[in-house]
Amino acid sequence: MNCYEAIDLMGDAIESRVPSDSRAGFQEHLDECPACCTYFEQLRTTVSALARLPRRGDPVVLTQNLRDAYRRRSR
Repeated sequence: MNCYEAIDLMGDAIESRVPSDSRAGFQEHLDECPACCTYFEQLRTTVSALARLPRRGDPVVLTQNLRDAYRRRSR
């Protein structure tokens, strides 16, 4: 497995959904590639930190508020 293939699987790996036929290759690549190993750890840390953030309000309303604020500032 190369770096591009490993990176494509990282999201699935965080959710423990790597296809069984790719697990060994993915893990072997991480064991042999310090750059991908570091990137994967950073990704896991980020996802974990984001999961601990408090959830506030309706996501649809929050998204619309962000869009409105962006439009106001972009004028």
